[in-house]
Amino acid sequence: MWEYEYRLETSAAPEALWRHWADMASWPQWNDGIETITVDGPFAVGTVFTMTPPGEEPIRMRLTEIKPGESFTDEMDAGDFVVRTEHRLEPAADGQTRIVYRTEITGAVSGQVGPELGPKLTADFPEVVAALARRAGG
Repeated sequence: MWEYEYRLETSAAPEALWRHWADMASWPQWNDGIETITVDGPFAVGTVFTMTPPGEEPIRMRLTEIKPGESFTDEMDAGDFVVRTEHRLEPAADGQTRIVYRTEITGAVSGQVGPELGPKLTADFPEVVAALARRAGG
């Protein structure tokens, strides 16, 4: 298994952050790692969506878990490996909100795929999380 986690504390309210996460069609407005997104349903477990990073092939993913106002998890199943990213909001000191992005790559070939693919997938987490916080007023 390969894993990576990034955290940022912000003054943005959890409700504002959650609104931006739940509005998947608007993700390209604040996430520079998404050129286009197609969402095949509501922000709900089981909904499939396709993200296209700038200059790359589309990636088909599925929402696998949602705890409203707290967290959601998306998953890309590539057969021999699975990329799972959890997006979490946690209370932090002084009324701040901690935004957490955690990616795990598991499966039969995760030992080979993870060290190569993982850093590429997570390289923009600091910029993406900061942009989300700014967009939500933090």
